Parts: sequence; C-alpha cells; structure tokens
Amino acid sequence: MPVSHSRRVWRTPKAGAISNLQLLDEPLQPLSDECIRISTRCVGLNFADIFALTGLYSATPEDSFIPGLEFSGVVCELGTSADTDLKIGDRVYGCTRFGGYADTVDVLPRHCRKMPRDWTFAQGAAFPAQSLTAYYALTELGALKRGQVVLIQSAAGGVGLQAMRMARELGATPIGTVGTPAKKQFLAEQGFDEVIVRGEDFAEELAIQLGYRPLHLVLDAIGGKIQTQCFEALAPTGRLVVFGAAEFTPGDRANWLKALRLYLKRPRYDVMDMISINKSVLAFNLIWLWQEQALFDQLLSGCAELALSAPHVGHEFSFAQAHDAIECLRSGHSIGKVVLNV
Repeated sequence: MPVSHSRRVWRTPKAGAISNLQLLDEPLQPLSDECIRISTRCVGLNFADIFALTGLYSATPEDSFIPGLEFSGVVCELGTSADTDLKIGDRVYGCTRFGGYADTVDVLPRHCRKMPRDWTFAQGAAFPAQSLTAYYALTELGALKRGQVVLIQSAAGGVGLQAMRMARELGATPIGTVGTPAKKQFLAEQGFDEVIVRGEDFAEELAIQLGYRPLHLVLDAIGGKIQTQCFEALAPTGRLVVFGAAEFTPGDRANWLKALRLYLKRPRYDVMDMISINKSVLAFNLIWLWQEQALFDQLLSGCAELALSAPHVGHEFSFAQAHDAIECLRSGHSIGKVVLNV
C-alpha cells in the first residue's frame, strides 16, 4: 500500500462560528520520535467541541485548530523513541488535546489503550473522553463510596450514561435525570429504574425520589436553577461536582447577550455558608488533565479496569457529515454517544 503524504481534517481558521469549520487536505508532518501515528477509524464528539468552535471554551487555541478530543483507530507508525508496547496494526482508542477530527493523528502512546477485541471502532471512540470525565467526577473528586446515592444529570447522554454505569459498578445507587420521557424509557431498557424527567417541580420530584435517603453526590453539567436545587438537596458532607454548563450551549455562534444574562444569573456559592451546612462544590475542565500526566494515566487505566461493556453509540455519521453530527449533539436530543466514522 503506498504511503500517504497528506491527511483529511476538519479545521477552523479561528474560533467564532461552527459554520467556519471546513474539510481540508493538508500535508502530513513527520512523526515526532516520542509519538505514535494512528490511522483514525472513528472520532467521538463532545460538547467541548461546540464550545471551542464558538469561542466559549477557556482552553480554545487562539488561532487555527482542529477540534476533537477522542478517537479510535489502528497504529500505523511508531516514533523511533516511542515508549510503548503497542505494535503496528493494534486497534486502539485514545485522547488528544484537540486535533481529533482527522483521518490521521499523532499522539503520545500513553494516551492510547488497546481496544477490547469485541468492540467496534465506534464504541472505542465513544469511550475515553466521556469515561475520563465520569470516572474523575465520581472517584477522584466525588469520593463516591459503596452504598451512597448519586444524582447524575443528563443521564442518557454520553458522559451521563457512562457515569450511571460506573456508579452502579462501584456499588452506589445512581439516580438519573433526563429531559424527555423517551430518554427515561431508554434508561429503563439499560436497567436503570430511578430516573426523573426534569420538570417545573424538579425539586419536589427529587425529594420524592430520594424519600428518606441522603443524597451524597451530584454530577452536573447543566447549571442554572436545576443545579441550585440539586445543591440544596445534598445531605451534610454532600458534594456537587460541576464539569459543564449546557444551558450556555450556543447556536452557530455565541450569543453574547444571552451568555451574559445566564452568567449574571448563574448559581453562586458562599464558602462561609458551605462551612455551616457542610456541603462542597467542586469543578473541573477535562482538558487540563493533559498537564497532569501521572493522574491522566491513572484515570485512563482506572476506567479500563472497571471492565464495563462497550459504550452505547446512539448516532453515527460519516466523516464528511461533521456539521450534521455537531448539530445532532448540539440539539440536546441525542442519546448516548455521537461519532464520526472515518
């Protein structure tokens, strides 16, 4: 097979609008000695992609960039000093700090793991970013213990569904929230019978669902009034872990007036009050884990060691349909993971 000297990528000249994202052919640069090259087979989509493309993500590159945080594929080349047991031809999933929307990616080998043999490439691409998010929130920050109750917002989405499965595997009791009865039915089919369809009386619905059980942990990526109600429902020593703000999700471009209005109305937590009521708020942005290599490796290995069944992929698009896939995710109607098949 002839060696390709170019690759196909989805690139934007600068953050600002999703519509600026273009499919391009560009030269394939020489492989760095310490990296490995992956022939990509599938790319996972995340809300971080949308926020980065519209300029609402704090870690967004200032100039031209390729979005995408996760992928699956086949190892096609090894750097001369790459520290790895991986071999050419191995099927892997992995993470990258942007650059995932490409048919070829170069990464450090420690950011990849071999895929289980019975997983498809779509399932592999659905695993790393959402699993790292869920696992870090549940274990490292949330300190979830066996027998505790955890509330997981957007439980039918990529991160939410993985968090529900992990919480169950860790011996906790997950309660999910969703936006529609159809998503509640989907979760019931996945074996989850404690699910709330968020409505106007969410606080009351949550209280009824909890009964007399203490709520120990909340995972939230919605924000706003719902988040405040969850914090108020926490038992003493409870933790609210925040890793996103879906209420800020933009259209093609950021609506800065709307964003400002939501920002001014955002939940506020007073540390002196938290001392009195003995509750905590923790927050994180997954992208910064790339700066903590030891923790990154530990978490990625921890996710794999849970030996969960393959992630649920709800929506598959071809690589050329990136805009359709992004809109599917942005709409809020997706279930499970949205991926691009390369």
